[in-house]
Amino acid sequence: MIVVPLIGLAWQALWANKLRSGLTLLGVVVGFTSVMTIISALEGMMGAIEDDLARLGPTTFIVQKWGIVTSEEQWLEVVKRKPFDKETGELISEGCELCETVAYSTGTGTDNVQYRGTNIRDVRVSGTTADYIDIVDLEVSEGRFHSFEDDVYRRHVAFIGDAVRERLYEGLDPIGRDVRIDGVKYTIIGVAKKQGGVFGGDERDSFVMIPFETFTKHYGFRGERMNYFVKAQSLETMDQAMDEVRMILRAKRHVPYDKPDDFAILTADNILEFLNSVTRMFRLGLVGVSSVSVVVGGIVVMNIMMVSVSERTREIGIRKSVGAKQSHILTQFLFEALITTFSGGLIGIIAGFLVAKSLVGMIDVDISPSGLAITLGLSISVGIGVIFGIYPAMKAARLDPIKALSYE
Repeated sequence: MIVVPLIGLAWQALWANKLRSGLTLLGVVVGFTSVMTIISALEGMMGAIEDDLARLGPTTFIVQKWGIVTSEEQWLEVVKRKPFDKETGELISEGCELCETVAYSTGTGTDNVQYRGTNIRDVRVSGTTADYIDIVDLEVSEGRFHSFEDDVYRRHVAFIGDAVRERLYEGLDPIGRDVRIDGVKYTIIGVAKKQGGVFGGDERDSFVMIPFETFTKHYGFRGERMNYFVKAQSLETMDQAMDEVRMILRAKRHVPYDKPDDFAILTADNILEFLNSVTRMFRLGLVGVSSVSVVVGGIVVMNIMMVSVSERTREIGIRKSVGAKQSHILTQFLFEALITTFSGGLIGIIAGFLVAKSLVGMIDVDISPSGLAITLGLSISVGIGVIFGIYPAMKAARLDPIKALSYE
């Protein structure tokens, strides 16, 4: 085939001008490195968020007053909603036939936690029922989670996150030791396995959980902050289970048939969908800005190719005089552009992934390049080669051999 010799000629021409070819390649590499760094980093961070939401499980949904608020008008409407009461959870448990487990959770936002002379702030303190751990993907590292009896008898026991253990009990066994929450003493009965933060922090491990009834005894019932974690019997019956819960709540809260729900039912999927919609323009903007460097790299390729055509005019004339067709000249110069952009794209993809891995690794997020990102990157590199290489190649192919031979 004629293509193979032409690829060889294109490679020889590039190799004969190593410095020029190297600088052109560098321009393409820089462009693709910047784009792939942004894409790889964004994929890694969104993947970390997805993994975090996946802890809810595919058959779990959350019932709460607030839901996802996207506007001031919606906020003003949500604020008017009635808070939940103690009967709500019992009604869901008793009335939902397709619900396997229902757990309650409420919290303070954040509070101060103390052990002897050490005090840490901004710790999430929440009261949960005993079956909360059966619904949410929370593993026990030491000790145990609080039991049904702890809840009924309002025992002062606490289950702490790994960050609390590290900051208050470093080098000590925390099980059986005291911890003071808002001045009230509790006994630690368990420690959660380290989860790690979404972006490398310890926010997911900075918590203390106490029995639900103990919490209400200390802080009072907080219907505004109530969350009901409901686990459906199966993925197939999840939608029906959500409908059952919706009907129970609408009847309990006396919502007219022609009015929307005055509560929210959330799943991991619709939370992720909301996050994607909020960040979509931001992500597209970052990729768009970084893509400018790829276009600049393409312009550099075209500029160098134009210089190359001018310098090799006599060579083109000689080749045409001994029988080379326009298509041969066109293909050779086009291959030179494609070799440069494809090689630059390949190096840029690898370099971009490594740079993103080192940067995102600082915040403890693992990333791996997706097949789509790699395919798209290589396709763009080929496209850039064709778009910015076709004009110089056509100019070279259309040269008149007589004028080319007389060119000085």
